Amino acid sequence: MQPLLLDTCAALWITQDEPVAPEAAEAMHAAHREGAPTYISPITAWEVGLLAARNRLNFLVTPQRWFQRLLEVPGVRLADMSPDLLIASSFLPGRPPRDPADRIIAATARDLGAMLITRDRTLLAYGEAGHISVLAC
Repeated sequence: MQPLLLDTCAALWITQDEPVAPEAAEAMHAAHREGAPTYISPITAWEVGLLAARNRLNFLVTPQRWFQRLLEVPGVRLADMSPDLLIASSFLPGRPPRDPADRIIAATARDLGAMLITRDRTLLAYGEAGHISVLAC
C-alpha cells in the first residue's frame, strides 16, 4: 500500500473530529490496517504555530503539545525535511503551488511516493495535473 502524507489542513480536520471524505477516511483506515505509514511534515508544525500565533487557531493545549500528540498516533511518522528536499521544492515540475509550505508538502509527497491527503485546492490541482498523488479529504 502507498504511504500517506497528511497536509496541514487534513491533520487539523482529522484531529478536530471534523467530517472527512469517505475515500480519505477509508485510505487512512486501510493504511493503519496494512501497516503503511502515515506521514506528517515538519512544515505542518510551523504552519500550525503561525495559525495559533495569529489567533486563527485555538487549541486547548499548546501547538507544540498538539503536534507531539499527533506524532504519538499509531502509524504516524514524522517525514524528513532535509536540505535536499527543501532544494527539490524549488524545482518541482509543471506549475507548482507558489506557497513555500505547499511546495515543501508537494516535494515531500513526491520524495516519499506518498498519496497526499488534502483539502487545499492548489495541491489538488497540482495532483490532478499528474505531479503528485492526491486524495481530497
